[in-house]
Amino acid sequence: QVQLVESGGGLVQAGGSLRLSCAASGRTFSRYAMCWFRQAPRKEREFVAVISRDDANTYYRDSVKGRFTISRDNAENTVYLQMNSLKPGDTAIYYCAATLQTITTMNYEYQYWGQGTQVTVSS
Repeated sequence: QVQLVESGGGLVQAGGSLRLSCAASGRTFSRYAMCWFRQAPRKEREFVAVISRDDANTYYRDSVKGRFTISRDNAENTVYLQMNSLKPGDTAIYYCAATLQTITTMNYEYQYWGQGTQVTVSS
């Protein structure tokens, strides 16, 4: 079992930055690939960024490439999402998720989810 708690969301102006954190419980954090998803009002939940168990591989949705960076600290059981050059279209609830599967962008393959943190970008 893994429990995930996100933090770091908030209100920011377009062009600004935020850093999201996701703290995981348990001693097996390094066994999980970790992902950030987001869900905007009246939209489907979508993949944002994923990082492999060993930090060797990362993938991003096209709209955030070059602006967002996912990273992890296995010693601290934490995964991060650094978000720069934020746009109003990035407004959503951001969720972190964990899977024992090989790195994947499909939300149904993630077994554990956090409660989400709100990110609001004003124009």
